[in-house]
Amino acid sequence: MKAPTLILRLPVPARRLAYRLGYEALQAVWLITRPRLEGVKCVIADADRILLVRHSYGRRWWDLPGGTLDRGEPPHRAARREMHEELGLDGVEWEPLGQVVITGRRHTDLLSCFGAELHDPVLELDHGELLEARWFGKGQLPSDRAPQVTAILGHVAALLAQVPPPGSD
Repeated sequence: MKAPTLILRLPVPARRLAYRLGYEALQAVWLITRPRLEGVKCVIADADRILLVRHSYGRRWWDLPGGTLDRGEPPHRAARREMHEELGLDGVEWEPLGQVVITGRRHTDLLSCFGAELHDPVLELDHGELLEARWFGKGQLPSDRAPQVTAILGHVAALLAQVPPPGSD
């Protein structure tokens, strides 16, 4: 049985503790090694709203859902896996939105970004990993958001500005 399957069998408080302890251990390793990590972030929109999540570990900022790639895993597959694990979303066609590099104090992240427009999706949160998920108006994002949220949404806005509206040919 794989480790992710084992952790899902633990009660939610035990899973949250495992995530927090694991994250703290990684922070210590990253302080020494300063690695370049590869991950995914997904921009989930519903009309004029964006879905943000709050993790049960780390700084608990509002963030875009996503996670780290498994060894040898392509980014599009990681996006599908992470959205299934964190939010219970399946069968979503994730549109590639490019990559963003975020340099932090302990590591550098190469984030492959994906997007989808979903209408009133049914979310099944992994309450071990996520404290909550909430929709925010695009112009009303919370001030306590992760720095990469602004960078990624700015990147997406720049991409959309380059695309001519339908029927403008």
